[in-house]
Amino acid sequence: MKPQLAQQAKTVGDVAPGPFASFVRFVVCGGGIGVLSSGAVALLAGAMPWAVANAVITVASTVLCTELHALFTFGTGKRAGWRQHWQSAGSATAAYAVTSLAVLILHLVQSSPGMLTEQVVYLSASGLAGIGRFLVLRLFVFAGGRDGDQDRDRAFVRKAAAARRRVVPVPTRLPNRVLTPAAFAVGS
Repeated sequence: MKPQLAQQAKTVGDVAPGPFASFVRFVVCGGGIGVLSSGAVALLAGAMPWAVANAVITVASTVLCTELHALFTFGTGKRAGWRQHWQSAGSATAAYAVTSLAVLILHLVQSSPGMLTEQVVYLSASGLAGIGRFLVLRLFVFAGGRDGDQDRDRAFVRKAAAARRRVVPVPTRLPNRVLTPAAFAVGS
């Protein structure tokens, strides 16, 4: 089995995007969704606790971003699989912890910060967490643009189907001749 980083990417075009192009795409997709998410968190925080609003928006934006990253950022040419969604969710959970901790510290330092100050802290923490997420997604989740688990699953299903086709039915009545090991060989 080859390591994931050494595998060739499957892309819509001829070549998978390089690290710089992937990072630019990551910033455009993830950053755009992140900016929209920060506004949504601020709006929802008026109706529920800030941490709950952040969690709701984080889940929704993570699902959307994972799909965009699979199709566009890392050039896999296909939608994200369950494995990629779960791994991306793990990195998003870490980002959620970073943004929540940053805003919590802000509220400990300043009892009632303004919305602008809160947004600056939130977006700064999101930017730092985003760089970490990019590295995790590029090096592990979408490494080489392939979904190795799905490829292995398909290969297993093909092998199992081929094995079922080779099964020799056992006769219900034994012939009158002496059975040797060669009589049981496949194709005899």
